[in-house]
Amino acid sequence: MNLLFSFIVGYITGSLPTAYLLLKKTHGADIRNSGSGNVGAMNYFSATGSKKYGILVFLIDFLKGILSVVMVYFLIEKNFLLCGISLVSAVFSHCYSPWINFKGGKGLATAAGGALLISPLVLAGWALFWTIFYSFLKNINKSNVFATLILWFFCVIFAKHFPVFIFSSPPENGEFVILVSILFFIILSKHFAPLRCIIENKNFEE
Repeated sequence: MNLLFSFIVGYITGSLPTAYLLLKKTHGADIRNSGSGNVGAMNYFSATGSKKYGILVFLIDFLKGILSVVMVYFLIEKNFLLCGISLVSAVFSHCYSPWINFKGGKGLATAAGGALLISPLVLAGWALFWTIFYSFLKNINKSNVFATLILWFFCVIFAKHFPVFIFSSPPENGEFVILVSILFFIILSKHFAPLRCIIENKNFEE
């Protein structure tokens, strides 16, 4: 039953379409019809040019990841698997929000918020790889894809070297790899267009 409760907590927390609601309130526009149609901080900035509100969208989406972990940790059980399920569920509902016909963002901010608590080394590793790739590629989407793929490889191969942060004991065998794999697959599912462009050696802009 705790598995179900953890999934529900994460799903409800992550489903709030921050960029959609904020753009509706500030400009009366539907962000799904602006720019790339992505319901996230970057497209909000592209649509409005407002750094302040773009950062606000990012911070709220980041907080959704934190809350999905914290609520399960304190209200349900101090268990890695349950907190991980809540985070994965939050990222999924952020990417495919039921409130806006299963449209959404790319999941990176929400995933980063939860990773900060569950395994900050994963967050730091992704940021490092992203910075390296962006310094060469000068393309945000391609850097997202490559950083995610490379970090997934490292997480699978060196899983024992990615300690969890808020838990007194490490996850059971396979839990870390399975959760990270599902999380990264959800994120990559929102990057199919830039991934296709990488394969076809074309440019893709947000």
